[in-house]
Amino acid sequence: MTVSYPRLAARTLRFTLGIPRNVTVSPDGATVRFIRTHDGVTRTGQLWEHDVATGRETVLVDPAELLGDAGEQLSAEERSRRERSRESAAGLVGYDVDATGRWACFALSGALWAVHLGAGAVSALPSVGAVIDPRLDPTGRHVAYASGGSLRVVGVDGSGERALVSPQTDTEVWGQAEFIAAEEMDRHRGFWWSPDGTSLLVERFDDAPVQTWHVADPEHPERQPVSQRYPAAGTPNAEVTLWHVGLDGSRTEIVWDRDGFEYLGRVTWTRHGAPLLQVLSRDQKRSQVLSVDVTTGATSVLRTLASDTWVELTSAPRWTPAGRLVTVEAGDAWQVVVDEAPVTPPTWQVRSIVETFDDCVIATASDDPTQVQVVRLGFDGSVTPLTEGAAVHGAVVGGPTTVISRSGLDVVGTTVTVHRDGADPTSVGVVSEPAPLEPRVTMLEAGEIGIRTAVLFPRDHQPGSVRLPVLMDPYGGPHAQRVLSSARAFLEAQWLADQGFCVVVADGRGTPGRGPAWERLVHEDFAGVTLDDQVTALAAVAEAYPDDVDISRVGITGWSYGGYLSALAVLKRPDVFHVAVAGAPVTEWRLYDTCYTERYLGDPAQQPEVYDRNSLIPMAPLLERPLMLIHGLADDNVVAAHTLRLSSALLAAGRPHTVLPLSGVTHMTPQEVVAENLKLLQVQFLKEHLA
Repeated sequence: MTVSYPRLAARTLRFTLGIPRNVTVSPDGATVRFIRTHDGVTRTGQLWEHDVATGRETVLVDPAELLGDAGEQLSAEERSRRERSRESAAGLVGYDVDATGRWACFALSGALWAVHLGAGAVSALPSVGAVIDPRLDPTGRHVAYASGGSLRVVGVDGSGERALVSPQTDTEVWGQAEFIAAEEMDRHRGFWWSPDGTSLLVERFDDAPVQTWHVADPEHPERQPVSQRYPAAGTPNAEVTLWHVGLDGSRTEIVWDRDGFEYLGRVTWTRHGAPLLQVLSRDQKRSQVLSVDVTTGATSVLRTLASDTWVELTSAPRWTPAGRLVTVEAGDAWQVVVDEAPVTPPTWQVRSIVETFDDCVIATASDDPTQVQVVRLGFDGSVTPLTEGAAVHGAVVGGPTTVISRSGLDVVGTTVTVHRDGADPTSVGVVSEPAPLEPRVTMLEAGEIGIRTAVLFPRDHQPGSVRLPVLMDPYGGPHAQRVLSSARAFLEAQWLADQGFCVVVADGRGTPGRGPAWERLVHEDFAGVTLDDQVTALAAVAEAYPDDVDISRVGITGWSYGGYLSALAVLKRPDVFHVAVAGAPVTEWRLYDTCYTERYLGDPAQQPEVYDRNSLIPMAPLLERPLMLIHGLADDNVVAAHTLRLSSALLAAGRPHTVLPLSGVTHMTPQEVVAENLKLLQVQFLKEHLA
């Protein structure tokens, strides 16, 4: 039986199952460990080991053997954590290794497990409640984990299990990242071990100030709605503090100007110096990098960052082995700064730091916004690319060994290669499901500002044979880049094109890859800038392919911010866009969270006109084109109220539209049947209205 592309994409998690992930390298560089599923359709991750000298791969942990017929059970807290990190896999989805390379630990089905890496022995450790985010101390003697609002610790030999800190109220939580940190700051951890393994820095948050929302399941009216603390724009956040907690029970609060810098953005603690924090003001226009004295809890300001728009949280500040401070900051480009001095040229956009040395950093960076390379950035200003070509690369470094991942335009798939000084490279096995199609992507630079645009025609299209309807397929907003030199990134776009469209994917102003000035051009103007850039990209495609596209038939589809942009397009520019499918759209920014929304649009109490200008609700009477709204009713990120409010406004204005509610579906749609039928219904709707 032939499986449709949408169903196969859902089954394989967009063809990511079977690709090594969570890669770590042993301190001596001799062993590479990673999580990988058994094949390209099984969601259960296993822990594997790759011997660098021989290339031999061995399964260290197989969840099926540990759990047997009982199968995996997830707590509500773990399901929420995975929703924040957009994690759809099962089994092992994370693990931790101590600095000695002797032990690993992981959570599985709510229980705590340890692996003696030398012997390959796996054992369950005593634990209480559902285990979340276990971490080994660097010396390999203890494991700390979060559970039930407490932070607990146990010896790797199973001794001394106990709570280090526990909540005093139902809204207090220790050792976990609060909703805003995990959803919008890309910080998913809530505790950090000291280098000597005798104490930890531990986040404590209290959700008491945060308003309570209720997410109901209309398909099951007999069930109680799920109560959720949701910090919508302009409302209180959780109260977040940081504490130094000793294994002996001692506790000291870390002190900084929390009134001026509400957000705890980054934390690092290594053997090269005192702990480092990066804190951020509520309006996100000011940030400080702080050094912590764990004995007293006092902090010292090392760097102060400011912006008229916002300060972006990038790679966490860190020390070099020699004790120099390294940060990634906004200048003419995203640049490495060492002891307050920029050391990288503006021709490269630094994306993330991989590893820090005395005279350089290994980083991912771009000199072409569609490509990501691994580079050596010398503190003398030198740049030495370690990878090349039209591809997206990543890296992990351990001792003399570097592991490079590559996903390019030339081949559909990902390779993982191990490079060790003085040895021939070896490959880590990739067992992902082969993609049933090969994207044919053409890259354009649209308009005077060179909007990076990908164009895909049906694979059987003969140039000049027929003028096809155009389907714009954007995300289009901050923090997400679609136009990258990776064939796998365009599999769905190619499938859509094969349904009879010219598919256009464009990264306009505000998207990553082009530097701080480019990203900040959306400040206070989602509804103007991001939509204008989609129109510009469409015009460029029409000019490049006058005999192949019909711009009297233009559709647009997207999810999340892309859903907002799609609905906006038919509301504001019906002269250009003729039909839209908007999935999980943010329709009223006052209903979205504090950190994301206030970063770009400010405080709704102080700037209500900015929110009104960017909201879709006041535009409802303008609708004159077909619009399908899709929303998961269990979505706790962009709640279903967004779609329901826009639908009510459209109904009040007498504007016909289509609403497709998805019962039990969150912001992700990994279920095979739902994903398949959802795509087929969208294509049918678009075809009907672009015929």
